[in-house]
Amino acid sequence: MNHASTPPSVNAVDAVKAVDAAPLLEHYHHDPHALVQILREYQALQGWLPRSALEDIARGLRLTLAHVEGVAGFYRFLHTENVGEYRILFSDNITDRMLGSEALMADLCQRLHVVPGKMRADGRVSVDTTSCTGLCDQGPALLINHQHVVTQLSPTRVEHLAALIEQRVPPQQWPTQWSAVDESIRLADVKLGEQPVPGQALAVVRARGPLAMLEEIKRSKLRGRGGAGYATGTKWQLCRNAVGQAHYVVCNADEGEPGTFKDRVLLSRCADAVIEGMTIAAMIVGAKQGLIYLRGEYRFLLDHLESVLRSRREKGLLGPEFDIVIHLGAGAYVCGEESALIESLEGQRGVPRIRPPFPVECGYLGQPTTVNNVETFCAVTHIALHGAAWWSSIGTAQSTGTKIHSVSGDCERPGMYEYPFGTRIGRILEDCGARDTQAVQVGGPSGVCLSASEFGRRIGFEDVPTAGAFMVFDRSRDMFEVARNFAHFFAHESCGFCTPCRVGNELVVRRLDKLSRGHGSTRDIDELRELDKLMHGATHCGLGAAACNPLRDTIAKFRPAYEKHLHSLHFVPGFDLDAELSQARLVTARDDDGAHLETML
Repeated sequence: MNHASTPPSVNAVDAVKAVDAAPLLEHYHHDPHALVQILREYQALQGWLPRSALEDIARGLRLTLAHVEGVAGFYRFLHTENVGEYRILFSDNITDRMLGSEALMADLCQRLHVVPGKMRADGRVSVDTTSCTGLCDQGPALLINHQHVVTQLSPTRVEHLAALIEQRVPPQQWPTQWSAVDESIRLADVKLGEQPVPGQALAVVRARGPLAMLEEIKRSKLRGRGGAGYATGTKWQLCRNAVGQAHYVVCNADEGEPGTFKDRVLLSRCADAVIEGMTIAAMIVGAKQGLIYLRGEYRFLLDHLESVLRSRREKGLLGPEFDIVIHLGAGAYVCGEESALIESLEGQRGVPRIRPPFPVECGYLGQPTTVNNVETFCAVTHIALHGAAWWSSIGTAQSTGTKIHSVSGDCERPGMYEYPFGTRIGRILEDCGARDTQAVQVGGPSGVCLSASEFGRRIGFEDVPTAGAFMVFDRSRDMFEVARNFAHFFAHESCGFCTPCRVGNELVVRRLDKLSRGHGSTRDIDELRELDKLMHGATHCGLGAAACNPLRDTIAKFRPAYEKHLHSLHFVPGFDLDAELSQARLVTARDDDGAHLETML
């Protein structure tokens, strides 16, 4: 393991212009598995990744240029073309849009004379969108140079921001309150409540022994909090039993599901409990090395997490027997899938692996690896302290303990809510101050969309499972537009590896855009249903399989939202052929009746 997460110090802007790849390559001991980190850190110094730098990095890591270019081209936050001194990305999640992000972005582009998606001619600035910054509770939000966040945007803040850019004021010198990220904890229970003393749970486990602790985890019936809900004790048993030269523990902190931001708060407020849970896992599976895969959008948490790791090393809670490094993601939603995450850790494109073998047998560097969610590790620390019987007494028979929900959308009090499993959807709506609610998207776009008649259902693996997102939509919202936003998200985030996902998502987007333009028919709805069936059973990984979930739910439960876009019961073409050809006819100077110049676009 040669990874490290602190780059060489290069402070002066002039020095950035002259940066070469050699110090970074040396810092990472020319380890090809550190490729993503090297690319990201080089870009932070240079601003982008010129081809000459990619060639230097390829030589330094003994990789082909094609491989390095392929990795650089895969991640949204890596740029092989200059994107300007200020790279501004507006969060494009549906809840940011509901808070006015589109108008604010248009305003900023007008003030800066920027075309969205293109760099300004002077190389100063570019403005674009990114799927979700994980700040839905304090949006609209944006990300600058993939490092600095600005929350709670307003017209006044946008005007001031544009002026600072024109004056070339570095983001580090902008008003500090702009980048303030609140924890927004509205209701705390076990995990968000009083924090245990660092090392306390670890001492209990050392006294109890790793095998006894493993049995305690099994008896607690803890299931993963990342969404899949696999039994944690079983996963750790399989990893422990697997044969390998080394074992690894990985914390999946890549929460990219739009509407989810619970891991952001846990890493900010409860980092010691999360890292202690990783350390307990390491004792059980026999790992000496741990890795935290931190979402690229959460770059602002990196210094805090490094500080917590240093503090624990100083206290003897991390060290020679087990230590942890942080890997920073580079903007790829699919890396939330555990095998894609491992590929990324190894310096590859984040393409999900074919399974079996599963990571517990053949994971990071081909060795047994357990990958667990941030909230899962946090729960382990509390189970170690209070015992399996205490934990399993909370929640329901199949869903023990508590679950944290990140609530956003149409409600008076967005933020973090922690409840025992089994809590009604309606209870959460009451607590967050939702009014006149027509729908709730639970678990993000890949989750389930519930209508008002289902608000009596309960959160739990036996009823409504969730990875944590809880997005509220009142009756003023167009659920067709909600589904269209989610469809664009999946099409944008598909890794492109398999045809059903790559092409299927694009076809869904085109069909929904056609409906939005007023060219829809019932045949389009039928074709969307067929695409749902195809993708659900034919894609390489869960991203493609889940991509049509919001589409299927909203067609079934909010049919009028689609019907208002239907122009006919029969097929309607997506464009007017005469109108499309009118420009060509004009250029060729046709003026006969057959030229149909009256349809000119």
